[in-house]
Amino acid sequence: MLEYIIIGLLSLIIILLIILIIRNNGSRDIVERIGKLDTSVVKEIGDFKLNFSKDLRNDFESLVEKIEYRLNLINEKVNSQLSENFEKSNKTFMNVLERLNKIDEAQKKIDGLNSEIVSLQSVLTDKKTRGTFGEVNLEYILNNAFGSSKNGIYETQHKMSNGAVADCLLYAPSPLGTIAIDSKFPLENYQRMVDKNRTKMERELFEKNFVNDVKKHINAIADKYIIPGETSNEAIMFLPAEAIFAEINAYHAELLNYAYQRKVWITGPTTLISTLSIISMILKNIERDKYAKVIHEELDKLGVEFGRYKDRWDKLSRNVKIVNQSLDELHTTTEKITKRFQSIKNVKIQELETENELDIKEDDNIDNILD
Repeated sequence: MLEYIIIGLLSLIIILLIILIIRNNGSRDIVERIGKLDTSVVKEIGDFKLNFSKDLRNDFESLVEKIEYRLNLINEKVNSQLSENFEKSNKTFMNVLERLNKIDEAQKKIDGLNSEIVSLQSVLTDKKTRGTFGEVNLEYILNNAFGSSKNGIYETQHKMSNGAVADCLLYAPSPLGTIAIDSKFPLENYQRMVDKNRTKMERELFEKNFVNDVKKHINAIADKYIIPGETSNEAIMFLPAEAIFAEINAYHAELLNYAYQRKVWITGPTTLISTLSIISMILKNIERDKYAKVIHEELDKLGVEFGRYKDRWDKLSRNVKIVNQSLDELHTTTEKITKRFQSIKNVKIQELETENELDIKEDDNIDNILD
């Protein structure tokens, strides 16, 4: 496009020159000059076109190289970004799969738990199985507090003198004494009482029935398991469901007062294990005190024997001291006898008589000391 514009401008210039030449000269000169001008213009145009084509080709090649370089950079960045994004996407996908597997496992556990809850509900609907459930929970708590060996601390399924069988008979230290523990599980009216689908009037009726059920259990425990001369004047009612125990403590203070009047202490799993832990600690302290008393008695006996040992040692020390003194004196006598034999050998009669008198006196003193 630019080439055609230049050619048009040059053609316009040539025409203007021809007009000027015609005005100034003749026709022959005009023709010659036009021919020369045409040749020169064609040559200039050819040179310009050639140079323009070379420059345009060089510029185009340079532009192509730059474009290719830019495209390569863009391609490298795009590939790098795609690789990084693919790696992140792959990690995210793997994490999602892992989470889905965990969710699937959790769902299976939930399904299993639901089936266990359903089976537990079916078990708890029967009074006999509820009683067994409470006894098992009670024995589990006793094992945690005192150990499975019992060690004479408690006894399960103990038959009382009146024929009643207590779930547990606890031989606690004084002043508690022997305490009976019995498990009770008033569930039906409690479930109906807390059912929000029932009307308020129905729930109030079931609440009264629940209170009556608990009072019946309190009376049964007080009548069967508090026996003068056999047990202490109190007993424990164990509720294996913490929710029922919390319900009584929170909203039924009259039941607590009634149980207090009948000397029956209401406990749940948490309070029972706390009570039994305290009793276990008291028993351990009593056992420790008993052994401490035995150790104290043995230390007193050891002190007496040590006193005898000291007296005998002092007596032996005095005797050894006398023996040492006697040995010194015997050594002195031996020296004098040796000198006497020496004097006899040298026939020193006068000195011998004098020494005899001195030796007789010394021998008398030694005999007096030994006596």
